[in-house]
Amino acid sequence: FFLCKYYAFFKSLFKVCSHENVKKSEVECLLRVFHSLVEKANVRLNNFGLDRNAFRAILHSIFGMTDDMLMNRVFFAFDKDNDNCINAKEWVKGLSVFLRGTFEEKLKFCFEVYYLNGDGYISREEIFDMLKNSLHQQTSEEETDEGIKELVDITLKKMDYDNDGKISFADFEKAVKEERLLLEVFGPRLPEAKFSEPEEPA
Repeated sequence: FFLCKYYAFFKSLFKVCSHENVKKSEVECLLRVFHSLVEKANVRLNNFGLDRNAFRAILHSIFGMTDDMLMNRVFFAFDKDNDNCINAKEWVKGLSVFLRGTFEEKLKFCFEVYYLNGDGYISREEIFDMLKNSLHQQTSEEETDEGIKELVDITLKKMDYDNDGKISFADFEKAVKEERLLLEVFGPRLPEAKFSEPEEPA
């Protein structure tokens, strides 16, 4: 019974990732990494997986991410069932975009991370908060606020095609397709990393 259940689980994972540029062997590798990380995190949850703190630690240590606000948003973008835990399917699905996603998939993922309140739009206030969060260590708070307000105006002028004071997915898609560098305009959400299985202890 256990083997049948295990086989069905793998089969469902392969089906979930069938539209991604991920091989079955890579899915298996990602699952081994996931189980190893769950054990190392010593997570005690009703659902088997990674809680927000454990997941944030992985984003920091493996992918070099340091922005607290957007690490939380990446967590929520992975957590499709909103149970505050990243399970194996969500792990594989999310990392398939991180590591092998198409341009369109990365476009949708970045936009989902950027609209902080979940309403489907990136507002002026959200742009300000994200830029301030990214730049707060570089200059004084007063200088940062003034500079960021100017950057917000520039960003909206560049990306808000319908002039409604916020950025919709259609706005974001059009702007990024015209200038690919705008994909991560509010901070790196798709970091490059050499992702491999943890070494076995000697």
